[in-house]
Amino acid sequence: MFKRLALTLALPIALISAEDNYTETLYDEWGQTFQVEKVLFEAKSDEQHIIIFENPLYGRVLALDGIIQVTEKDEYVYHEMLSHVPIFSHGNVRSVLIIGGGDGGMLREVLRHQDIEKVTQIEIDLAVIEMSKKYLPSISRGSFDDPRANIVISDGAEYVKNTEEQYDIIICDTTDPIGPGAALFTTEFYQNCHSCLAEGGILVTQNGVPFLQEDELIGSYQFLSASFDDVSFYAGVVPTYVGGFMTFGWASDNKEHRMVSQEEIEERVKAFDGEFKYYTPAVHKGAFALPQFILNKLEG
Repeated sequence: MFKRLALTLALPIALISAEDNYTETLYDEWGQTFQVEKVLFEAKSDEQHIIIFENPLYGRVLALDGIIQVTEKDEYVYHEMLSHVPIFSHGNVRSVLIIGGGDGGMLREVLRHQDIEKVTQIEIDLAVIEMSKKYLPSISRGSFDDPRANIVISDGAEYVKNTEEQYDIIICDTTDPIGPGAALFTTEFYQNCHSCLAEGGILVTQNGVPFLQEDELIGSYQFLSASFDDVSFYAGVVPTYVGGFMTFGWASDNKEHRMVSQEEIEERVKAFDGEFKYYTPAVHKGAFALPQFILNKLEG
């Protein structure tokens, strides 16, 4: 169900036409450009600028404040790696908290685990959910209507600061530390996440592309290490998030979760009803083997 707050959303505004290209503005020095076949939606909500458009290669694309968030073509890499790695590592997950993830892809993947009893998702901008449900249904696939899903429209940092709920897994499916997402990359936020985890719980985070976002990687490592006994990163390749490997943060007080064997993961996956497009037990284990340049940044 949705906990609804007041929403002010302007009518769609045609800032970009189908004859234009869309250039991501994440980096001042360099960017990627998408051909725009059709603009499906564009508006300014209370929180951010939202655009959804069609591209001949990537399908439908969602961008917030000039930064690409998700595309139909490659969303499965990100969503599978940020959800199934912690869930299969833990082995006994009943409750999950998702912070962000308004497109619904993370919720979709988490709810594929039938043993999970409740998933709470905190999204700051109701407009992102509503527009994703309307224009990106292939990503959420009805997950917002699952009775196990509790959708709360609120600030993620405030939620973890004030809630008394406990979760086995917390997934930070957040934007980069710019604008509304900045509060979700701080020592205080991670301390509050630690307080929301049940014993042996796992926190995973979106941590950007370290080749281009070194400060984000190093800062998260320092902030997480202040609250958790076992802090690491694992990697995947998401074509849309250009610049090389993308890293996912890992934090827990139980090191055994990260060290679980591939054989044990394979046994857990056997009980899973469904197929993956990127995730495998071997990819799961191999993702924690980081390239030397990433290790050098952490050691430095």
